Amino acid sequence: MKPLAGDFKRIVIKLGSSLFCTEGACPDLALIKNIAEQISSLIEEGKEIVLVSSGAIALGMGLLKYKQRPTQLNYLQSISAIGQNKLMDTYQMYFQEQNIHVAQILLTWEDFDDRIRYLNAKNTIQTLLNMKNIIPIINENDTISTDEIKFGDNDRLSALVSSLISADMLIILSDVGGLIDKEKRVIRVIDEITPQIKALASPTKKKTSVGGMVTKIEAAKIAADSGIPCVIADGRRMDIISSVINAPGESGTLFVPKKGMGARGHWIAFGAKSKGLITVDDGAKRALMDNKSLLAVGITSLEGNFDVGDTVTVIDSQNFQFARGKVRISSKELDKVKGGRADKEVIHCNDIVIL
Repeated sequence: MKPLAGDFKRIVIKLGSSLFCTEGACPDLALIKNIAEQISSLIEEGKEIVLVSSGAIALGMGLLKYKQRPTQLNYLQSISAIGQNKLMDTYQMYFQEQNIHVAQILLTWEDFDDRIRYLNAKNTIQTLLNMKNIIPIINENDTISTDEIKFGDNDRLSALVSSLISADMLIILSDVGGLIDKEKRVIRVIDEITPQIKALASPTKKKTSVGGMVTKIEAAKIAADSGIPCVIADGRRMDIISSVINAPGESGTLFVPKKGMGARGHWIAFGAKSKGLITVDDGAKRALMDNKSLLAVGITSLEGNFDVGDTVTVIDSQNFQFARGKVRISSKELDKVKGGRADKEVIHCNDIVIL
């Protein structure tokens, strides 16, 4: 588990689309300049900073003078292609003033799903961080990816990147001061993401962005489960990044980290795509919770088409998702033996992660 105070050296900062456009201007150059100056100061102090930045679609909409976010996928992808160039040009302009070079990295979910590509991405980012005066800027490759556009935001991507590079902290900057309770007050510290906490979240109403607090809480959970503290904060506040680093529980909402799972376990739990659902009985669930393997005899039903080595989600009789794992049998073969063969191993205990 990462410390809640002290020297946070490797930090992932996520900048949301809601910060890129004001009512009168898109992009908000003053804000982007300020963020670049804050990050540059941290790099000078010896911090390793990775920026996960949304904004390509928002900036593309601004360039084309679109008032409403299109719903057709081909238009979203095309607008993203236009806006991504503007996004990087803007960052380059302000980081260059601080003698910082920008490095663009465009990722898709396939880069996390495939273990080799996952490790390659990790090595690339690590090498850039080892260089002097470099800021890796990561965005979802919206021009070819459908999943991210449907999912709606880079919040989850920022959490996955944080785990990928073993970050010390994830800071999600938005246009809100954190998670707001029913009395309209910012909750400063959250130890556990309960259904009551999730109920406080609401989707965004911004015309240039999607996601909102719902996806931020989901990202915070991924980070916290990886042992990484996550803070959601207002990106328009003065010196907000340093404030969060110096006092995580006082600036925005801090999600307290748990004891982190191993890198491979986290990849199975959050990085790899789930290709299907396996429903198990109560006995099989108890066995999995006791770190036992999943056998065919405990499986009551399955959904999806998956092959050997694919990741699947395991649910109980109440449809509660409690585990993920890599199967040693295809869905076609499993459908024939489920509920019957007690000796047929479906998921080995070393390939199962309890969520």
